[in-house]
Amino acid sequence: MTAASNRGLRWGDPLWRRALGWLSPAGAPARLSIMIFHRVLPEPDPLFPGDPDRERFDTLCGWLAAWYNVLPLDEAVQRLRQRSLPERALAITFDDGYADNHDIAMPVLRAHGLCATFFIATGFLDGGRMWNDTVIEALRHCTAAELDLEGLGPALPPRLDLSTIEARRASMERLLPACKYLRPDERLRVVERIAERARVVPRSDLMMSSAQVKAMAAAGMQIGAHTVNHPILARLDEHEARFELAHSKGVLEDLLGAPVPLFAYPNGVPDRDYGARDVALARAAGFAAAVSTAPGAACADDPLQYELPRFTPWDRGRAKFALRLARNLRRPAPPPAQPASRQSGA
Repeated sequence: MTAASNRGLRWGDPLWRRALGWLSPAGAPARLSIMIFHRVLPEPDPLFPGDPDRERFDTLCGWLAAWYNVLPLDEAVQRLRQRSLPERALAITFDDGYADNHDIAMPVLRAHGLCATFFIATGFLDGGRMWNDTVIEALRHCTAAELDLEGLGPALPPRLDLSTIEARRASMERLLPACKYLRPDERLRVVERIAERARVVPRSDLMMSSAQVKAMAAAGMQIGAHTVNHPILARLDEHEARFELAHSKGVLEDLLGAPVPLFAYPNGVPDRDYGARDVALARAAGFAAAVSTAPGAACADDPLQYELPRFTPWDRGRAKFALRLARNLRRPAPPPAQPASRQSGA
């Protein structure tokens, strides 16, 4: 254990280790916990109070280093199949490819002797911007107390209250889901119009550069694929979905000069965001494993190699955070994704 993780030890940690070890023993009955993050901010963001900043992430990493045997995801998946996981096995993952993963998250992870897998949406490398960040930046920096969205589409609210930080947060929580399930080309058109209506030019430096991705791999972090454009795969035809998986894998393998065996489904909810077809496409693309955002922990007997569950508690207190992790270990495995004809909302 590193010096940094030793500084995080508390009198209750041996108790939590014993409890988690009982729920996730070594060997054949082991259960693999996989945590999911997206960003680590330099300081708290009032628009996203649940997102960890540097100090909060450092605290979380101290807890995880004290309680778990943290493994690289590819090793954890292989040992899960071989029924040779250690007790209290856990892997850490990040989705999307934000620059703060390189600038903030990676130094904190390394200070605690931890590694993580970073799933990159390759279309946003080197100055690209995800659609949701266009919306977020528009609502964050709009100087008006109300934003008129009349005529932009039936799925969108006609007006948004931006008079207070709480109102902006509530408006964002309405607008992001309304845009999420539009087709990628329509979604891009709509969010660009939102920024125009807000009279905001969004930032273009939020995502990693190719050089940063290479630096993370060189530092011992794992790189996985997360499609090119971060679409909802269930809303694409098979040709489009196959391209998103295979091309993102190819771009990263060319960049790193090494295989990229891991994949994360965008948004990641089974039967809503991806289905059995997309699981088959991940397998056909040559990925060795894939992760969803369904909660739970994986065990060797689950048929979920290409739909590994992930879960991160939102509790801020040490005991409640640990307790929710323990409860997640007891959660039944999510069912595999269904064929398109049985998907809800597809």
